Amino acid sequence: MKNKKFKKSSSQSNFAKLSIFQNQKYKFKKKCPLSGKGAPKIDYKNIKLLKKYMSENGKMLPSRITSVSLKKQRELSLSIKRARNLALI
Repeated sequence: MKNKKFKKSSSQSNFAKLSIFQNQKYKFKKKCPLSGKGAPKIDYKNIKLLKKYMSENGKMLPSRITSVSLKKQRELSLSIKRARNLALI
């Protein structure tokens, strides 16, 4: 009986040690696909590029999903909004 109780408490203590907020040992950050050499220029007329960064519903995808830098995300959002206003998208 004592062994069973001991196993339960040890499994609970292991569970308490795990946390989703712990730092991961191997954390990789993707580079921005829109900056660097050979990157496409963000323009409201480049519909093919803009559609890559939009969902099926026409919403802009967040930078945490697309791994676009903050500066390029602002340019991208401005270009998407311009293309919407001109009915290109």
